[in-house]
Amino acid sequence: MFWRTLAIESTFFFCPTCRIIVVQNGRWIRHKRTCFQRSPLSRLYCQTTKVSNIVKASSFLPSPPADFLHRNKKQLADVENSTILSIAETFKRGEWKAVDVVIEYLNRIHEMDKLLGAFLTVDAERALQKAQLLDEKWKNGEHLGPLAAVPVAVKDNLCTKGLLTTAGSRILENFIPRYDATTVSRLEAADAIVVGKTNMDEFGMGSSTELSGFHPSKNPWDPSRVCGGSSGGSAAAVASGMAPFALGSDTGGSIRQPASFCGVCGLKPTYGKVSRFGLVAFSSSLDTVGPMASSVIELATIFQVLAGHDSMDSTSLSDKVPCYTDMLQEKGALDLKGITLGVVYDERMLSLEGFRNINGTGVEDLMRCFQESIRVLTHLNVKVVPISLSFLEEALAAYYVIAPSEASSNLARYDGVRFGIRQYASHISELYQKSRGMGLGSEVKRRILTGTFALSTGYYDAYYRKALQVRQLISQQFENLFQQLDIIVCPTTPCAAFELGEKMEDPVKMYMEDLLTIPASLAGLPAVSIPMGFDSDHMPLGLQLIGNRQREDILFRVGHAFQLATNWHRHRPLIYRNYVSTTDTTTHNTSLPS
Repeated sequence: MFWRTLAIESTFFFCPTCRIIVVQNGRWIRHKRTCFQRSPLSRLYCQTTKVSNIVKASSFLPSPPADFLHRNKKQLADVENSTILSIAETFKRGEWKAVDVVIEYLNRIHEMDKLLGAFLTVDAERALQKAQLLDEKWKNGEHLGPLAAVPVAVKDNLCTKGLLTTAGSRILENFIPRYDATTVSRLEAADAIVVGKTNMDEFGMGSSTELSGFHPSKNPWDPSRVCGGSSGGSAAAVASGMAPFALGSDTGGSIRQPASFCGVCGLKPTYGKVSRFGLVAFSSSLDTVGPMASSVIELATIFQVLAGHDSMDSTSLSDKVPCYTDMLQEKGALDLKGITLGVVYDERMLSLEGFRNINGTGVEDLMRCFQESIRVLTHLNVKVVPISLSFLEEALAAYYVIAPSEASSNLARYDGVRFGIRQYASHISELYQKSRGMGLGSEVKRRILTGTFALSTGYYDAYYRKALQVRQLISQQFENLFQQLDIIVCPTTPCAAFELGEKMEDPVKMYMEDLLTIPASLAGLPAVSIPMGFDSDHMPLGLQLIGNRQREDILFRVGHAFQLATNWHRHRPLIYRNYVSTTDTTTHNTSLPS
């Protein structure tokens, strides 16, 4: 594999211009005489073309451990099949080195991301430096955090100090923040290792990651299909095994929908439970940051690190954060007797446009998996009550007034003066026109115009104020439901992942993908998506659990119990299985470079 071959068979160098590894072994292997910028900053060739401008990578890259290739192959396979919990614990026991773990995941990114396009930027240099520091901390007996040596992929709308943060937009293609988002700094304080930034729909506006300003991401289960959005890159990275977990953001379903499409778990926390400081704003009253991982217990572990008050975010809740992982391990925690589930199932839901766009087989597969999941939950001693969410269409309409209205204000700062690409212009209005016209994509422009119209004089009361009233009524209906229920259960999406390009020409069809996720966002409620099976094309389907405000603990209990009774979350796509089988059968030259 690339990183092992790099460390064993080649002399490797570092290009200071574009900060990418260059390999020389009698000839240029990776950059072929001209250094090509790996990160999609501009997709242009950088100026480094001479060997004299390349410095040897040994100045920053740790040498591979002397026993790296002599270790048992099973141990390397264990890395590939590990959860974040086992990676951290095995590292703390001294059985793995952090450098080995990071190299393994960088190798996967190199092998698989060429097909999937989940990453926008890969930060190999700093990841290896952080891993080396963790190995030193372990050697010195220093305290290690709960996520020690665990690689993480971060959605590209979360600020990372010194590392590109584009929010999937050309207008921010050169933006390098001077600070970390609170969520990123908390992960790093827990000794997690950021390996890169993931692809997304521009500014979070989309449901397929086809609206990225750089390239679309593809579904690991079928690269001809979308991976969902807007956190599609994060979902694809976790599903394919390129990262044990990832951070995403959720405004109207941007964590839960791609998690469903890619067969992983995704959590949208209660609004205010996780700090938004350092998140590139889309819709400030709806935006939340949450984790994506392979299992619910991993979500609980990560959420334990992320949650909590932040003085830098005025909307941050000050309530004490319970220890969710300890709660899941308490005696009787998985006994669900006494928990009441409201199951959303009625003919009216299936008649909505988002379901009508699916062929009959698609609806049958969705409802078959959903009904089977309800049977599993019933066997876990929960009480099931059928309910109807009669406000789904109204919620969708309200969302697509409120979110664009807030976006039209938030995105006004990207004008080419302080933020955004700057184009030559003779006067200020021309500067605005050129910078925003060239830097923003068509969907972002559409939503800015929609929001500006809704906020304009004469239409404010008819659209924006009315949408806020609908939002309040939806929140009140949820409050009424949760007086009798503990959790509301429904499918995460109306269908499985669709073909690339299938809905690009019809924005309304794309908007309908968020039909079942938007209500929880409008009410600020926590919700989690977990795998519940596959359709006839072997594409994943997701089950959504919605809880009352600040009741993530019940979501974790029910979700974890469901996953102990099923194995849907353990399934892996073919691209991952092929990588593992190739790794198991590959032999390497054991001679180390001089």
